[in-house]
Amino acid sequence: MAIDSDVLVVGGGLAAITAAISASREGADVRLVSHKASTLRQASGLIDALGYVPATEPAKPLREGPPTAGRELDRDEWPDPEGPLADPFEGIDRLPETHPYRIVGADALREGLDLFDELAGDAYRGSHTDRNALVPTFGGSVKPTARYPAAAEAGLASDDGPALIVGFRSLTEYDARAFAGRLEAAGVPFDVAGAEVEFAEAFRADTKVTRLAKALDHDEAIDGVPAREALAKAVAPHLHDVIDEAGGVDRVERVGFPAFLGDERGDEVRAALADRLGADVFEIPMGPPSLPGLRLEDRLYDALDAEGVRFETGNPVVGIETEADGRVETVAVDRKGRETPYGADAFVLATGGLVGKGLDSDREGVREPVFDLRVEQPDDRYEWFVDDAFGDQPYARFGVRPDERGRPLDGDGEAQYANVFAAGAVVGGADVAREKSASGVSLATGLVAGRQAATEATQ
Repeated sequence: MAIDSDVLVVGGGLAAITAAISASREGADVRLVSHKASTLRQASGLIDALGYVPATEPAKPLREGPPTAGRELDRDEWPDPEGPLADPFEGIDRLPETHPYRIVGADALREGLDLFDELAGDAYRGSHTDRNALVPTFGGSVKPTARYPAAAEAGLASDDGPALIVGFRSLTEYDARAFAGRLEAAGVPFDVAGAEVEFAEAFRADTKVTRLAKALDHDEAIDGVPAREALAKAVAPHLHDVIDEAGGVDRVERVGFPAFLGDERGDEVRAALADRLGADVFEIPMGPPSLPGLRLEDRLYDALDAEGVRFETGNPVVGIETEADGRVETVAVDRKGRETPYGADAFVLATGGLVGKGLDSDREGVREPVFDLRVEQPDDRYEWFVDDAFGDQPYARFGVRPDERGRPLDGDGEAQYANVFAAGAVVGGADVAREKSASGVSLATGLVAGRQAATEATQ
């Protein structure tokens, strides 16, 4: 006997959760199954909509030389992407027609962001405007993003208050001085300095950021001193490290830390540090494991539960059964070596792209492994990429091509299955890394796929 629901969502990231909640709100009985842990925990926690419109053609060479064809282009021969965009919606019309935003429409992005605002609540900022914010990130860049954690608010690059960036000698992958230098090189409108302090040395060398967050959450004693006080004392001597343009000394107005200032009590931790330091305190998104990503994952899965969506993780989909009319009837889910049929009237595929293993690739080509959906790609493997690392890489846009309802199309432009919908990075047509659009694409396509799946299931 199959485990039945109206809509079955395959995947566990932002697109899958958006699709599941959207379908549930249309009155469908929804179940979500995912194989691996959500990629949210590896992400920065920032919600990008559209930061850049990438250039897709090389510029005219700036010096004499052989034709650009047949040789690798220098960086200065590629035009800069258009951006950072102040208004993500303003750039949508200049994207290719095959881009997901052009297919599902700008309103889907707007409604997807509205849904995210509702689910994230007061943990996120940016919902009061359509404009992007500029948020410093772990790499020392300034990223245009539509929504950002409240913990990052005091660090926005639009603020001209002098800032101190704090690093820790035992966290070698996070170099605060180099970070501050990259921010200055990026042209931020504030004076900034970096300082390395001792705090994390009190823990084992392999301590994870989640352990540091827990220590601050519970204000654990470190050498007899409460953790929050110990951290503030380590930072306090550096509050006058910022040198202004005239060579004078500024007292910092805000202090940025790697994103581990508590988990369940993060607001309390930041407030305590701000009070002791006499400056605003903010977090800077780090690489994985990402506490902002983990916090967001917890909040979104709580929202799934509140919406009545049943979900399970750790079980891959390994096959499908179709009906005589070509509709998908069931999928086979591997539950500890035993294949169990899961039936539904409609299915949403949101398993990710090449990075998330929602698409498989080898020397023969790129394929979608769950429903064997068509993935648009050049027949010649050497056309998957261009030599220039800064160029428009075709493989970055690989994925299934959906219609306006979110149904993946076959080679003739027809829906491959009438009751299968796709969302997120498995959908092709967007170079989300260059565009800074990954979260927005997930929200927009997830919203449409979930609603359309519910309509298909309940009509």
